[in-house]
Amino acid sequence: MIAQIIFTLLIATASFLIAKRFKFVKRNIFLGRDIVLQGDPSQRWGTMLRVALGQGKMFTRPFAAFMHLILYAGFVIINIEVLEILIDGFFGTHRVFAGLGGLYTFLIATFEILAFLVLLACVVFIVRRTAGSIKRLAMAELKGWPQNDAMIILLTEILLMSAFITMNACDYQLNQIIIKDGTHTYVSDAAFPISSIWSNVLNGSSTEALHMIERFCWWFHIIGILAFIVYLSYSKHLHILLAFPNTYYSKLKAAGSLSNLQSVTNEVKLMLDPSAQVPPPPDGPQRFGVKDVQDLSWINLMNAYSCTECGRCTSECPANQTGKLLSPRKIMMDTRDRMEEVGRCMDANHGVWQDDGKSLLRDYISEEELWACTSCNACTEACPININPLEIIIDLRRYLIMEESKSPESITVMFNNIENNGAPWAMSAMDRDQWRNN
Repeated sequence: MIAQIIFTLLIATASFLIAKRFKFVKRNIFLGRDIVLQGDPSQRWGTMLRVALGQGKMFTRPFAAFMHLILYAGFVIINIEVLEILIDGFFGTHRVFAGLGGLYTFLIATFEILAFLVLLACVVFIVRRTAGSIKRLAMAELKGWPQNDAMIILLTEILLMSAFITMNACDYQLNQIIIKDGTHTYVSDAAFPISSIWSNVLNGSSTEALHMIERFCWWFHIIGILAFIVYLSYSKHLHILLAFPNTYYSKLKAAGSLSNLQSVTNEVKLMLDPSAQVPPPPDGPQRFGVKDVQDLSWINLMNAYSCTECGRCTSECPANQTGKLLSPRKIMMDTRDRMEEVGRCMDANHGVWQDDGKSLLRDYISEEELWACTSCNACTEACPININPLEIIIDLRRYLIMEESKSPESITVMFNNIENNGAPWAMSAMDRDQWRNN
Protein backbone atom coordinates (compact mmCIF):
# COMPACT_ATOMS: atom_id res chain seq x y z
CA MET A 1 0.00 0.00 0.00
CA ILE A 2 2.90 2.38 0.67
CA ALA A 3 4.10 1.98 -2.92
CA GLN A 4 0.59 2.64 -4.23
CA ILE A 5 0.25 5.77 -2.08
CA ILE A 6 3.63 7.08 -3.29
CA PHE A 7 2.64 6.31 -6.88
CA THR A 8 -0.67 8.16 -6.51
CA LEU A 9 1.06 11.18 -4.96
CA LEU A 10 3.55 11.27 -7.85
CA ILE A 11 0.75 11.19 -10.42
CA ALA A 12 -1.16 13.92 -8.56
CA THR A 13 1.93 16.15 -8.24
CA ALA A 14 2.85 15.77 -11.91
CA SER A 15 -0.75 16.42 -12.98
CA PHE A 16 -0.85 19.61 -10.88
CA LEU A 17 2.43 20.91 -12.31
CA ILE A 18 1.40 20.09 -15.88
CA ALA A 19 -2.02 21.73 -15.46
CA LYS A 20 -0.42 24.83 -13.94
CA ARG A 21 2.06 25.16 -16.79
CA PHE A 22 -0.52 24.62 -19.51
CA LYS A 23 -2.76 27.24 -17.90
CA PHE A 24 0.18 29.66 -18.11
CA VAL A 25 0.86 28.79 -21.76
CA LYS A 26 -2.82 29.05 -22.72
CA ARG A 27 -3.12 32.47 -21.04
CA ASN A 28 -0.01 33.69 -22.86
CA ILE A 29 -1.28 32.51 -26.25
CA PHE A 30 -4.57 34.32 -25.78
CA LEU A 31 -2.80 37.55 -24.96
CA GLY A 32 -2.85 37.90 -28.73
CA ARG A 33 -5.68 39.60 -30.57
CA ASP A 34 -8.54 37.57 -31.93
CA ILE A 35 -8.64 36.71 -35.62
CA VAL A 36 -11.44 35.72 -37.99
CA LEU A 37 -10.72 32.25 -39.34
CA GLN A 38 -11.35 31.61 -42.99
CA GLY A 39 -11.41 28.37 -44.93
CA ASP A 40 -13.30 25.11 -44.93
CA PRO A 41 -12.93 23.09 -41.67
CA SER A 42 -12.57 19.91 -43.72
CA GLN A 43 -9.57 21.48 -45.46
CA ARG A 44 -8.10 22.36 -42.08
CA TRP A 45 -8.57 18.80 -40.82
CA GLY A 46 -6.91 17.50 -43.97
CA THR A 47 -3.95 19.84 -43.46
CA MET A 48 -3.56 18.71 -39.85
CA LEU A 49 -3.70 15.01 -40.74
CA ARG A 50 -1.27 15.40 -43.63
CA VAL A 51 1.26 17.76 -42.04
CA ALA A 52 1.12 17.03 -38.29
CA LEU A 53 0.03 13.40 -38.08
CA GLY A 54 1.46 12.24 -41.40
CA GLN A 55 4.56 14.49 -41.16
CA GLY A 56 4.17 15.21 -44.87
CA LYS A 57 6.65 18.12 -44.98
CA MET A 58 9.37 16.34 -43.01
CA PHE A 59 10.36 14.11 -45.91
CA THR A 60 11.88 16.89 -47.96
CA ARG A 61 14.97 15.79 -45.97
CA PRO A 62 14.64 11.98 -45.95
CA PHE A 63 17.33 10.96 -43.44
CA ALA A 64 16.24 13.37 -40.69
CA ALA A 65 12.61 12.51 -41.47
CA PHE A 66 13.23 8.78 -41.06
CA MET A 67 15.02 9.29 -37.72
CA HIS A 68 12.26 11.62 -36.55
CA LEU A 69 9.60 9.12 -37.63
CA ILE A 70 11.18 6.52 -35.35
CA LEU A 71 11.04 8.94 -32.41
CA TYR A 72 7.49 9.93 -33.31
CA ALA A 73 6.26 6.34 -33.59
CA GLY A 74 8.11 5.42 -30.42
CA PHE A 75 6.57 8.29 -28.47
CA VAL A 76 3.04 7.42 -29.62
CA ILE A 77 3.16 3.62 -29.54
CA ILE A 78 5.46 2.88 -26.60
CA ASN A 79 3.37 5.15 -24.39
CA ILE A 80 0.49 2.69 -24.79
CA GLU A 81 2.53 0.66 -22.33
CA VAL A 82 2.12 3.49 -19.81
CA LEU A 83 -1.52 2.46 -19.42
CA GLU A 84 -0.39 -0.87 -17.97
CA ILE A 85 2.14 0.89 -15.73
CA LEU A 86 -0.60 3.18 -14.40
CA ILE A 87 -2.91 0.28 -13.57
CA ASP A 88 -0.07 -1.69 -11.97
CA GLY A 89 0.94 1.38 -9.96
CA PHE A 90 -2.55 2.17 -8.67
CA PHE A 91 -3.57 -1.42 -7.86
CA GLY A 92 -0.25 -3.03 -6.98
CA THR A 93 -0.42 -5.58 -9.81
CA HIS A 94 2.38 -6.65 -12.16
CA ARG A 95 1.87 -6.85 -15.91
CA VAL A 96 -1.87 -6.75 -15.54
CA PHE A 97 -2.41 -7.26 -19.29
CA ALA A 98 -0.28 -10.41 -19.51
CA GLY A 99 -3.49 -12.42 -19.66
CA LEU A 100 -4.03 -11.18 -23.21
CA GLY A 101 -1.65 -13.91 -24.33
CA GLY A 102 -0.45 -13.63 -27.91
CA LEU A 103 -1.63 -10.04 -28.30
CA TYR A 104 0.37 -9.01 -25.23
CA THR A 105 3.43 -10.83 -26.56
CA PHE A 106 3.11 -8.98 -29.86
CA LEU A 107 2.66 -5.59 -28.17
CA ILE A 108 5.60 -5.92 -25.78
CA ALA A 109 7.84 -7.22 -28.59
CA THR A 110 6.82 -4.23 -30.74
CA PHE A 111 7.49 -1.83 -27.87
CA GLU A 112 10.94 -3.33 -27.34
CA ILE A 113 11.95 -3.06 -30.98
CA LEU A 114 10.70 0.54 -31.10
CA ALA A 115 12.47 1.36 -27.84
CA PHE A 116 15.74 0.08 -29.27
CA LEU A 117 15.25 2.07 -32.48
CA VAL A 118 14.38 5.22 -30.50
CA LEU A 119 17.56 4.75 -28.49
CA LEU A 120 19.61 4.48 -31.68
CA ALA A 121 17.87 7.49 -33.26
CA CYS A 122 18.63 9.61 -30.18
CA VAL A 123 22.31 8.62 -30.38
CA VAL A 124 22.33 9.60 -34.07
CA PHE A 125 20.76 12.98 -33.30
CA ILE A 126 23.29 13.64 -30.52
CA VAL A 127 26.14 12.84 -32.92
CA ARG A 128 24.63 15.14 -35.57
CA ARG A 129 24.41 17.98 -33.05
CA THR A 130 27.86 17.56 -31.53
CA ALA A 131 30.08 16.16 -34.27
CA GLY A 132 28.17 17.02 -37.43
CA SER A 133 28.71 20.00 -39.71
CA ILE A 134 25.06 20.96 -40.09
CA LYS A 135 25.07 24.76 -40.12
CA ARG A 136 21.47 25.23 -38.97
CA LEU A 137 22.21 23.27 -35.77
CA ALA A 138 25.21 25.43 -34.84
CA MET A 139 23.87 28.98 -35.22
CA ALA A 140 24.16 31.70 -32.61
CA GLU A 141 20.52 31.59 -31.47
CA LEU A 142 20.98 27.97 -30.34
CA LYS A 143 23.89 28.68 -28.02
CA GLY A 144 23.24 28.08 -24.34
CA TRP A 145 19.81 26.96 -23.22
CA PRO A 146 18.31 25.94 -26.62
CA GLN A 147 21.23 23.59 -27.30
CA ASN A 148 21.09 22.21 -23.76
CA ASP A 149 17.32 21.76 -24.03
CA ALA A 150 17.70 19.52 -27.09
CA MET A 151 20.43 17.46 -25.39
CA ILE A 152 18.38 17.04 -22.20
CA ILE A 153 15.46 15.64 -24.20
CA LEU A 154 17.66 13.24 -26.19
CA LEU A 155 19.51 11.98 -23.11
CA THR A 156 16.24 11.57 -21.21
CA GLU A 157 14.83 9.47 -24.06
CA ILE A 158 17.96 7.28 -23.99
CA LEU A 159 17.66 6.76 -20.23
CA LEU A 160 13.93 5.98 -20.41
CA MET A 161 14.37 3.46 -23.21
CA SER A 162 17.32 1.86 -21.41
CA ALA A 163 15.27 1.53 -18.22
CA PHE A 164 12.39 -0.04 -20.17
CA ILE A 165 14.66 -2.61 -21.84
CA THR A 166 16.49 -3.39 -18.57
CA MET A 167 13.17 -3.83 -16.74
CA ASN A 168 12.09 -6.33 -19.39
CA ALA A 169 15.50 -8.04 -19.24
CA CYS A 170 14.94 -8.71 -15.53
CA ASP A 171 11.49 -10.12 -16.25
CA TYR A 172 12.98 -12.32 -18.96
CA GLN A 173 15.55 -13.71 -16.49
CA LEU A 174 12.83 -14.24 -13.90
CA ASN A 175 10.86 -16.11 -16.56
CA GLN A 176 13.78 -18.49 -17.03
CA ILE A 177 13.91 -19.14 -13.27
CA ILE A 178 10.17 -19.87 -13.25
CA ILE A 179 10.55 -22.27 -16.18
CA LYS A 180 13.40 -24.11 -14.43
CA ASP A 181 11.24 -24.46 -11.32
CA GLY A 182 8.60 -26.14 -13.43
CA THR A 183 5.95 -23.48 -12.88
CA HIS A 184 4.00 -21.72 -15.61
CA THR A 185 5.61 -18.62 -17.13
CA TYR A 186 3.40 -15.51 -17.15
CA VAL A 187 4.92 -13.92 -20.27
CA SER A 188 6.17 -15.64 -23.41
CA ASP A 189 9.89 -15.35 -24.16
CA ALA A 190 8.89 -14.05 -27.60
CA ALA A 191 7.83 -10.80 -25.90
CA PHE A 192 11.49 -9.94 -25.25
CA PRO A 193 13.39 -9.89 -28.59
CA ILE A 194 15.77 -7.12 -27.46
CA SER A 195 15.87 -7.50 -23.68
CA SER A 196 16.55 -11.26 -23.95
CA ILE A 197 19.90 -10.33 -25.53
CA TRP A 198 20.60 -7.54 -23.04
CA SER A 199 19.69 -9.89 -20.18
CA ASN A 200 22.95 -11.79 -20.68
CA VAL A 201 24.65 -9.20 -18.49
CA LEU A 202 22.31 -10.33 -15.69
CA ASN A 203 23.15 -14.03 -15.93
CA GLY A 204 23.79 -15.51 -12.50
CA SER A 205 21.90 -12.81 -10.63
CA SER A 206 19.73 -13.97 -7.75
CA THR A 207 15.95 -13.71 -7.79
CA GLU A 208 16.13 -10.98 -5.15
CA ALA A 209 18.64 -8.95 -7.20
CA LEU A 210 16.53 -9.29 -10.33
CA HIS A 211 13.43 -8.15 -8.47
CA MET A 212 15.32 -5.18 -7.04
CA ILE A 213 16.70 -4.10 -10.44
CA GLU A 214 13.32 -4.59 -12.09
CA ARG A 215 11.56 -2.47 -9.45
CA PHE A 216 14.21 0.23 -9.67
CA CYS A 217 13.85 0.42 -13.46
CA TRP A 218 10.04 0.39 -13.17
CA TRP A 219 10.07 3.35 -10.78
CA PHE A 220 12.77 5.13 -12.77
CA HIS A 221 10.73 4.65 -15.95
CA ILE A 222 7.45 6.04 -14.59
CA ILE A 223 9.09 8.90 -12.66
CA GLY A 224 11.11 9.69 -15.78
CA ILE A 225 7.98 9.77 -17.93
CA LEU A 226 6.21 12.10 -15.50
CA ALA A 227 9.26 14.37 -15.28
CA PHE A 228 9.56 14.29 -19.07
CA ILE A 229 5.96 15.43 -19.53
CA VAL A 230 6.38 18.25 -17.00
CA TYR A 231 9.64 19.33 -18.62
CA LEU A 232 8.14 19.04 -22.11
CA SER A 233 5.69 21.84 -21.28
CA TYR A 234 8.67 24.18 -20.67
CA SER A 235 10.68 22.94 -23.64
CA LYS A 236 10.66 23.43 -27.39
CA HIS A 237 9.25 19.89 -27.45
CA LEU A 238 5.87 21.35 -26.63
CA HIS A 239 5.47 21.03 -30.41
CA ILE A 240 4.68 17.34 -29.80
CA LEU A 241 1.23 18.53 -28.66
CA LEU A 242 0.86 21.95 -30.30
CA ALA A 243 1.78 20.76 -33.81
CA PHE A 244 -1.79 19.52 -34.24
CA PRO A 245 -3.72 22.74 -33.46
CA ASN A 246 -0.93 24.73 -35.09
CA THR A 247 -1.38 23.00 -38.45
CA TYR A 248 -5.18 23.05 -38.11
CA TYR A 249 -5.15 26.85 -37.74
CA SER A 250 -2.37 27.41 -40.28
CA LYS A 251 -2.79 29.72 -43.25
CA LEU A 252 -4.89 28.27 -46.09
CA LYS A 253 -4.60 31.18 -48.53
CA ALA A 254 -2.10 31.27 -51.38
CA ALA A 255 1.47 31.21 -50.05
CA GLY A 256 2.33 34.72 -51.22
CA SER A 257 -0.83 36.45 -50.02
CA LEU A 258 -0.57 39.06 -47.26
CA SER A 259 -3.36 40.12 -44.94
CA ASN A 260 -4.38 43.78 -44.95
CA LEU A 261 -5.17 45.87 -41.90
CA GLN A 262 -8.96 46.02 -41.74
CA SER A 263 -8.93 49.68 -40.67
CA VAL A 264 -6.82 50.63 -43.70
CA THR A 265 -9.03 48.55 -45.99
CA ASN A 266 -12.10 50.37 -44.67
CA GLU A 267 -10.47 53.76 -45.28
CA VAL A 268 -9.65 52.80 -48.87
CA LYS A 269 -13.23 51.63 -49.44
CA LEU A 270 -14.56 54.97 -48.21
CA MET A 271 -12.11 56.87 -50.43
CA LEU A 272 -13.31 54.95 -53.47
CA ASP A 273 -16.96 55.05 -52.49
CA PRO A 274 -18.08 57.44 -49.72
CA SER A 275 -21.39 55.55 -49.46
CA ALA A 276 -19.69 52.19 -48.81
CA GLN A 277 -20.87 50.30 -45.74
CA VAL A 278 -17.94 49.67 -43.38
CA PRO A 279 -17.94 48.78 -39.68
CA PRO A 280 -17.50 51.70 -37.29
CA PRO A 281 -13.95 52.28 -36.00
CA PRO A 282 -13.14 50.89 -32.55
CA ASP A 283 -13.23 53.15 -29.52
CA GLY A 284 -9.90 54.66 -28.54
CA PRO A 285 -6.63 54.78 -30.44
CA GLN A 286 -5.70 51.83 -32.61
CA ARG A 287 -2.16 50.63 -33.22
CA PHE A 288 -1.11 49.99 -36.79
CA GLY A 289 1.10 46.95 -37.09
CA VAL A 290 2.86 45.20 -34.21
CA LYS A 291 5.16 46.53 -31.52
CA ASP A 292 4.77 43.88 -28.82
CA VAL A 293 3.38 40.36 -28.50
CA GLN A 294 -0.09 41.58 -27.46
CA ASP A 295 -0.45 43.13 -30.93
CA LEU A 296 0.08 39.78 -32.66
CA SER A 297 -2.76 37.34 -33.26
CA TRP A 298 -3.16 34.39 -30.91
CA ILE A 299 -2.27 32.14 -33.87
CA ASN A 300 1.08 33.95 -34.21
CA LEU A 301 1.71 33.34 -30.51
CA MET A 302 0.73 29.68 -30.79
CA ASN A 303 3.20 29.47 -33.70
CA ALA A 304 5.93 30.69 -31.35
CA TYR A 305 5.18 28.06 -28.72
CA SER A 306 4.98 25.38 -31.44
CA CYS A 307 8.41 26.14 -32.92
CA THR A 308 10.64 23.05 -32.95
CA GLU A 309 13.81 25.13 -33.43
CA CYS A 310 14.81 22.74 -36.23
CA GLY A 311 16.14 25.65 -38.31
CA ARG A 312 14.75 24.52 -41.66
CA CYS A 313 13.24 27.97 -42.09
CA THR A 314 16.58 29.67 -41.53
CA SER A 315 18.46 27.25 -43.77
CA GLU A 316 16.07 28.12 -46.64
CA CYS A 317 16.09 31.88 -46.00
CA PRO A 318 17.89 33.70 -48.87
CA ALA A 319 18.68 36.66 -46.61
CA ASN A 320 20.39 34.38 -44.09
CA GLN A 321 22.22 32.51 -46.85
CA THR A 322 23.76 35.78 -48.06
CA GLY A 323 25.08 36.64 -44.59
CA LYS A 324 22.36 39.04 -43.43
CA LEU A 325 21.30 39.13 -39.80
CA LEU A 326 17.84 37.64 -40.32
CA SER A 327 17.03 34.16 -38.97
CA PRO A 328 13.31 33.23 -39.11
CA ARG A 329 13.90 30.68 -36.35
CA LYS A 330 15.21 33.46 -34.09
CA ILE A 331 12.11 35.52 -34.86
CA MET A 332 9.94 32.73 -33.45
CA MET A 333 12.24 32.08 -30.49
CA ASP A 334 12.31 35.80 -29.64
CA THR A 335 8.51 35.99 -29.84
CA ARG A 336 8.19 33.06 -27.46
CA ASP A 337 10.79 34.49 -25.06
CA ARG A 338 9.06 37.87 -24.98
CA MET A 339 5.69 36.17 -24.44
CA GLU A 340 7.13 34.23 -21.49
CA GLU A 341 8.52 37.47 -20.05
CA VAL A 342 5.16 39.22 -20.39
CA GLY A 343 3.44 36.24 -18.75
CA ARG A 344 5.81 36.29 -15.78
CA CYS A 345 5.33 40.05 -15.37
CA MET A 346 1.56 39.54 -15.31
CA ASP A 347 1.84 36.77 -12.71
CA ALA A 348 3.97 39.06 -10.55
CA ASN A 349 1.19 41.69 -10.77
CA HIS A 350 -1.74 39.39 -10.00
CA GLY A 351 -2.60 38.77 -13.63
CA VAL A 352 -2.60 42.42 -14.67
CA TRP A 353 -0.22 43.69 -17.33
CA GLN A 354 1.95 46.64 -16.37
CA ASP A 355 4.27 48.10 -18.97
CA ASP A 356 7.82 46.94 -18.24
CA GLY A 357 9.42 49.37 -20.67
CA LYS A 358 10.31 46.63 -23.14
CA SER A 359 8.79 45.40 -26.40
CA LEU A 360 9.25 42.69 -28.97
CA LEU A 361 10.47 45.31 -31.44
CA ARG A 362 14.07 46.38 -30.77
CA ASP A 363 14.44 44.71 -27.35
CA TYR A 364 14.20 41.30 -28.99
CA ILE A 365 14.00 41.77 -32.77
CA SER A 366 16.07 44.49 -34.39
CA GLU A 367 15.11 46.68 -37.33
CA GLU A 368 18.05 45.28 -39.28
CA GLU A 369 16.57 41.78 -39.04
CA LEU A 370 13.17 42.96 -40.22
CA TRP A 371 14.41 44.85 -43.28
CA ALA A 372 16.63 41.95 -44.33
CA CYS A 373 13.52 39.88 -45.12
CA THR A 374 12.66 39.57 -48.82
CA SER A 375 9.08 38.40 -48.09
CA CYS A 376 9.71 35.34 -50.27
CA ASN A 377 7.83 32.99 -47.89
CA ALA A 378 10.55 30.32 -48.07
CA CYS A 379 10.55 30.03 -44.26
CA THR A 380 6.85 29.15 -44.09
CA GLU A 381 7.17 26.70 -46.96
CA ALA A 382 10.08 24.96 -45.24
CA CYS A 383 8.50 24.68 -41.77
CA PRO A 384 7.43 21.09 -40.96
CA ILE A 385 4.36 22.33 -39.04
CA ASN A 386 3.35 25.42 -41.08
CA ILE A 387 4.68 28.11 -38.74
CA ASN A 388 4.58 31.54 -40.40
CA PRO A 389 7.44 33.87 -39.34
CA LEU A 390 6.70 36.14 -42.31
CA GLU A 391 3.44 37.39 -40.78
CA ILE A 392 5.27 38.56 -37.67
CA ILE A 393 7.99 40.25 -39.73
CA ILE A 394 5.49 42.05 -41.97
CA ASP A 395 3.43 43.32 -39.04
CA LEU A 396 6.52 44.60 -37.20
CA ARG A 397 7.56 46.44 -40.35
CA ARG A 398 4.06 47.89 -40.64
CA TYR A 399 4.46 49.41 -37.19
CA LEU A 400 7.78 50.98 -38.15
CA ILE A 401 6.31 52.56 -41.28
CA MET A 402 2.78 53.45 -40.20
CA GLU A 403 3.41 54.44 -36.57
CA GLU A 404 6.99 55.74 -36.67
CA SER A 405 7.31 56.67 -40.38
CA LYS A 406 10.60 54.84 -40.30
CA SER A 407 12.09 52.79 -43.13
CA PRO A 408 15.45 52.29 -44.88
CA GLU A 409 16.40 55.00 -47.35
CA SER A 410 15.88 52.76 -50.37
CA ILE A 411 12.30 52.00 -49.32
CA THR A 412 11.60 55.63 -48.42
CA VAL A 413 12.68 56.67 -51.93
CA MET A 414 10.33 54.07 -53.41
CA PHE A 415 7.43 55.35 -51.29
CA ASN A 416 8.09 58.91 -52.41
CA ASN A 417 8.22 57.84 -56.04
CA ILE A 418 4.91 56.00 -55.73
CA GLU A 419 3.34 59.04 -54.08
CA ASN A 420 4.70 61.53 -56.61
CA ASN A 421 4.96 59.50 -59.81
CA GLY A 422 2.50 56.67 -59.34
CA ALA A 423 5.29 54.12 -59.77
CA PRO A 424 8.42 52.98 -57.85
CA TRP A 425 10.77 54.63 -60.37
CA ALA A 426 12.00 58.20 -60.36
CA MET A 427 10.25 59.06 -63.63
CA SER A 428 7.21 61.22 -64.15
CA ALA A 429 3.88 59.90 -65.33
CA MET A 430 4.60 61.52 -68.71
CA ASP A 431 7.42 59.04 -69.30
CA ARG A 432 5.48 55.79 -69.06
CA ASP A 433 7.08 54.44 -72.23
CA GLN A 434 10.43 54.62 -70.50
CA TRP A 435 9.08 52.62 -67.54
CA ARG A 436 7.94 49.95 -69.96
CA ASN A 437 11.26 49.87 -71.81
CA ASN A 438 13.20 49.70 -68.56
